Amino acid sequence: MKKLSTSFATAALAVACALALNACGDKGPAASGAGEAAPAAKPAAPAVPVSTVTAVRRKLELSISATGSATPVSAVDVKPQLSGVIRRVHVSEGQQVRAGDLLFTLDTRSDEANVAKLRAQIAKDQVLLADAQRQLARSRDLLAKNFISQGALDTSQTAVDSQQANLLADQASLAAAQVPLSHGQIRAASAGRVGLVPVFAGSSVQANVTTLATITRIDPIDIAFSLPQSALPDLLALLKSGQARVEARLPEQAQALEGRLQFVDSVVDAASGTVKAKARFDNREQKLWPGAFVKVSLQTRQLEDAVVVPLQAVIQSARGPVVYVAQDGKAVQKPVKLLATQGDDAAVSGVDEGDQVVVDGRQNLRPDVPISERKSAGDKTGQGDKAAKTDKAAP
Repeated sequence: MKKLSTSFATAALAVACALALNACGDKGPAASGAGEAAPAAKPAAPAVPVSTVTAVRRKLELSISATGSATPVSAVDVKPQLSGVIRRVHVSEGQQVRAGDLLFTLDTRSDEANVAKLRAQIAKDQVLLADAQRQLARSRDLLAKNFISQGALDTSQTAVDSQQANLLADQASLAAAQVPLSHGQIRAASAGRVGLVPVFAGSSVQANVTTLATITRIDPIDIAFSLPQSALPDLLALLKSGQARVEARLPEQAQALEGRLQFVDSVVDAASGTVKAKARFDNREQKLWPGAFVKVSLQTRQLEDAVVVPLQAVIQSARGPVVYVAQDGKAVQKPVKLLATQGDDAAVSGVDEGDQVVVDGRQNLRPDVPISERKSAGDKTGQGDKAAKTDKAAP
């Protein structure tokens, strides 16, 4: 019985092994087939919608803009040089005057009396001098005849010399008295426009204190403005060439006025890092008024044959400025060198003419990310995207 049980167990074990091997053999091909099948594809990343602009090659004019203020070429405060009372006002407010025009007349009757008195004294000195000269001539005749001594002749000569000195002194006093008399007529030192006249005939004025009027020269007129010190080399080059054209535009006027760069300051303001400059403008029509604020634009230089892209497309990365270019439906990152900027344009190197540079949507891009052209605002059917893709796909 033991042998029978052992045989039966051995047979059962053999059957079980055969069945197990048979099962493994059946599953082996299936598993192998599953291994050879392609793995399930990962879902594709969605395309990032962007807007692109074509890089163009053209001339780029570089200019600097600033806010300036109109300043007169000269502004002279008219003040009397002697105290007195105004006898007459010869100008009116806002009048244009030329250099040397009579503006005010002061009451100078006391000075006129002093001048008349000195002239009378000079006439008296001249009479006394003539008498002394006659006495000297008579003394010389008498000395020749030995009727008087040499001492008497010397006395006559002294009298003549004394009278000549008195005459010279009185003439000098007359010249000094005529100076304040000449100040009684106040004339324009330069041409310009008369401002407010706060005095009238009969007003009492004080020498070198009272302001009678201000004469402002506004044709031509200057515009003062400040520019960053980085523009100093271009400013000096333009100033040296004498061809620096400056445009000024008032807020309420569309047409710009043209002038020339006239002055660049010798120092840079340490607080602001700017340098002061002035431009001169013809102002015959008096469109510019002293104190008015204007927008100033100065053309510094121009780049010929530059590749220009929107400044908005340039991204400042840790490795420097880069742009994204659409190529074969993907975003390709290109490092660029920023040559110059002007308004919304940037001249760069590293981008070829005709490249489609990404402008909107660039913040969502990574290198080699799929992109799609964003539908324009006026295209609601999506035809714009299809047309754009077709154009890009076309050879």
